[in-house]
Amino acid sequence: MNETRLPNLYAGLPPPAAEEFFETLAAGGDTRIERIVSHGHCSPPGFWYDQPRHEWVTLLRGEAVLRFERDGRTLRLGEGDHVNIPAGCRHRVEWTAPDRETVWLAVFY
Repeated sequence: MNETRLPNLYAGLPPPAAEEFFETLAAGGDTRIERIVSHGHCSPPGFWYDQPRHEWVTLLRGEAVLRFERDGRTLRLGEGDHVNIPAGCRHRVEWTAPDRETVWLAVFY
């Protein structure tokens, strides 16, 4: 039997590095899907993401904390948790697990 092996979201995860790893998995029109791998990374002091598109993000592996500028609230994400972030909603990655990789799947639309 001739089986084709499909891509896997956990295959080829990069080792810890100074910067987060971003990989576009699919894109078309106004939509982009990314795999992001963090190893204890967080947003630099004073930096806020302020994106022109909505972002739906889920945590596939690891743990993370997001902070939102407008109301100062934080969200702790564990495996399987997801959140929709409206366009223009300033947010930052406050923390990711330092002792293991954190794997995100982000859809920008």
